Amino acid sequence: MTDPDLRLPPGEAVTPERAGWSYLSFTVHNLVGPMEVGGDGVETAVVVLGGGGCTLGDLSLPGRASVWEGLPSAAYLPPGVAAAVAPEGGSVTFAVASAPASGQRTAERPVRIGPEDVTVEIRGAGNATRQINHIITPDFPADRLEVVEVYTASGNWSSWPPHKHDTDDMPNEAILEEVYSYRFRRPEAWGVQRLYRGDGSRDLLWAVRDGETVIVTDGYHPFVATHGDDAYYLNALAGDIRTMACSFDPALDAVRDGWASMEPDPRVPLVR
Repeated sequence: MTDPDLRLPPGEAVTPERAGWSYLSFTVHNLVGPMEVGGDGVETAVVVLGGGGCTLGDLSLPGRASVWEGLPSAAYLPPGVAAAVAPEGGSVTFAVASAPASGQRTAERPVRIGPEDVTVEIRGAGNATRQINHIITPDFPADRLEVVEVYTASGNWSSWPPHKHDTDDMPNEAILEEVYSYRFRRPEAWGVQRLYRGDGSRDLLWAVRDGETVIVTDGYHPFVATHGDDAYYLNALAGDIRTMACSFDPALDAVRDGWASMEPDPRVPLVR
């Protein structure tokens, strides 16, 4: 796979074949009629991004006008379970992440994750303050999948200091496949995504736009929201070990030491 394939326009799907990895698939759908997700041999996560909400089999997932209008609702389908997504109130925009089952024990039936179940974390300080919405966490009864939302206020940095998770070095770092799927408070806006390796063999920089997806195969992957525009991205991850263990760029890791004496950005959380 060539590096330009790592940044995908709106509507294009991430598959293991396209990404050159083993597990994670990811798509975003704008739905006006029912469609089926999940099925044999895969676990599946659904996150509502906008619209009037939907049903997923017997589960009811409330909507939000956009990612800027409330905390998410989501659902988890264990391996082998398929269900129809049907929009309520006209249409719904939702993301689907899936991964093949390893055989490890998971939830026995579909699990609804409502806004009341989402844990909000304020991470960092100063202009590295960001909001993390934890949806499918490492302690959730899933197999390979993890899902979080990240809100980055105008002019702020996230995934900072730059971190990576491409080396099997537990408990310090695990190999995780990951995608970033972007939204902006103003759809015309853009942010800056860098994807680089410590040895210099890759160093990519993009102006990422609303609806685009970046495939994070390996390396460090910091993001900055441009002045005047708040940014959002949905992270879906998959790996052999369900953890967020990572390592930081040693040239920049020391910035964390200063956070204890800095105030968090008072604009965060951006969405309550």
